[in-house]
Amino acid sequence: MNAPASDDKQPKDATAAVIAAQQAMLETLPFGDTADFDDAARGFLGTIGDAKVTNAQGRTVWSLAPYGFLDAEEAPPTVNPSLWRQAKLNMHHGLFEVVPGVYQVRGLDIANMTLIEGDTGVIVVDTLTSIEGARAALDLYYQHRGTRPVTAVMFTHTHTDHWGGARGVVEEEAVTGGRVPLIAPNLFIEHAVSENIIAGPAMLRRAQYQFGPLLAKGPKGHVDCGLGKTMAAGGVALLRPTDLIMATGDTRTIDGVSFEFQMAPNSEAPAEMHFYLPRYRLLNLAENCTHNFHNLLPFRGADVRDALAWSKYLGEALQIVGWQGRGDVRPASLAGVGREPRRCDDPRAARPLQIRA
Repeated sequence: MNAPASDDKQPKDATAAVIAAQQAMLETLPFGDTADFDDAARGFLGTIGDAKVTNAQGRTVWSLAPYGFLDAEEAPPTVNPSLWRQAKLNMHHGLFEVVPGVYQVRGLDIANMTLIEGDTGVIVVDTLTSIEGARAALDLYYQHRGTRPVTAVMFTHTHTDHWGGARGVVEEEAVTGGRVPLIAPNLFIEHAVSENIIAGPAMLRRAQYQFGPLLAKGPKGHVDCGLGKTMAAGGVALLRPTDLIMATGDTRTIDGVSFEFQMAPNSEAPAEMHFYLPRYRLLNLAENCTHNFHNLLPFRGADVRDALAWSKYLGEALQIVGWQGRGDVRPASLAGVGREPRRCDDPRAARPLQIRA
């Protein structure tokens, strides 16, 4: 007979001190500003029920159904109101139009997949964590935009949630045979292997503490991770890039679409890059500009981030795009992609690039 669990391991109600702290937070931040909710919903085209993704055996590898408790408008006493607000924003899921010709699948993973339409097919940027999730994301895009060939795949940086699902959108033979280019920043494979494979087992164990995926979902357990809900399960595979971006100013024309690249090494990841699309007047800042507190010291064991270099890359991005009079800028990163565009000569143009807690 198992001994009953001790009380100190059971979720507890909020203490008076915690309740007072939560109330102080409510009085400090402008919770009446709902612009982020409008931005998060903008461009919505359709979704998968509960964002549920299953593998070939029918096992669920991702679902937002366990987070249904977030339907409550007000944060419970056990959850910081700012976290509750962020968690509700992260419940938006499905296919979204960023601008005509550029789409994102959000909420099927902790990361987003960006799909850029070219002259003959679609360019897939960041393939989520799992093969199953990536395949579901591409299928959702096809449902609303029609089936077209994948003409290139791009990894913006070395974290698994941006490359692990590549086989869900492209056959490995198409990449190795040169039919579909796979583009990534310089030193991608070295850092991806070092961080996710050599150090992977230890980092995976530590990630259980950082992201809390084993906690029960609920207002006294797992609520959100800020960037998204949690780590995705499913199959993961690393494909070797066939085309490396080496320096800021490098350009590529892929399926008729011009890309202008900016390198951002040792920022949110040891190998990372941004790009600008003149055709769509769109700036993609990878995972360097998101609507949450940026993680400078990940205790799962990832490299410590260089905050000064990181901030300089964002400033440089404004210079590259803004000072050249490029017109409207829409940041297509993990968050904020739905924001209204700002002209680069508008003093509010930097607003989409703000780092928000």
